[in-house]
Amino acid sequence: MKKDNKKQIAVLLPVYNKDKVEYLNLSVDSILQQTYRYIKLFIGVDGFVGEDLKTCLNKYNQHDNVQVIYYEENRGLACVLNDMLKLCFAEGFEYIARMDADDISIVDRLEKEMLFLDAHHNIDVVGGLSIVIDEKGLPKGVMSSKPEWPEDCRKRFAYHNPLSHPAVLFKKSFFDKAGFYRPEYRTNQDTLLWFDGLRNGVMMANIQEPVIYFRSTSDMLTKRRGGFSKAKKQFSDRLMINKELKYGFKANIYAFAIFIMMISPAWIRKIAYRVLKK
Repeated sequence: MKKDNKKQIAVLLPVYNKDKVEYLNLSVDSILQQTYRYIKLFIGVDGFVGEDLKTCLNKYNQHDNVQVIYYEENRGLACVLNDMLKLCFAEGFEYIARMDADDISIVDRLEKEMLFLDAHHNIDVVGGLSIVIDEKGLPKGVMSSKPEWPEDCRKRFAYHNPLSHPAVLFKKSFFDKAGFYRPEYRTNQDTLLWFDGLRNGVMMANIQEPVIYFRSTSDMLTKRRGGFSKAKKQFSDRLMINKELKYGFKANIYAFAIFIMMISPAWIRKIAYRVLKK
């Protein structure tokens, strides 16, 4: 790797035992085939994984620009990302991209995001739009909208996350201002990261064109989003965010609607999720 890493991008991709090999292959290949060539892919393995995943990971670990890091204990996404961030900053990286093990980056994603950051020096993190795909990789006819400029992102956060976490490219300045992921959060890490960013003056933006294929499965719409304890904690976090950022009564009502959705039967959640997340 070149000694000057200012234009090098470190891509952080966490993996855990329930990830599927066929999805992981597509995800990793989409990074290795990017038109932007100055990248290093860090794959952080969160605890035990089966032999099929391990074989897949060891294959990619042979690449010069891939480093697989095995963490013995399953500690959750935030802890793995924090450890990888510290490693990247120690190696001198100034740009950090996120990627998930079941999504697919569009081939010129990182090139477009880097060009955007080069053209807008005040922006600390940029994301983009997502084309939603199903379990088989088929488009579901939905492209998620995202706010374009910092003030739009701040307004959107009253109701939705302003950025799609696996689609973003950070400058190091983001973490200098916001700090790292909150390690106590096993879920909702991105929401709290955006909160810590906004309350510390981070500037966010989104390219108004697709940068990833985002995989939306039935499991995501049912099991992962349900449960009283999770719903209660997310509602509590949202009330705290709304108060701190002065979002007001309407944002609290919306947060309560999400809470009700999350504790409802799965078939109701699937319908309500599509309505409330628009």
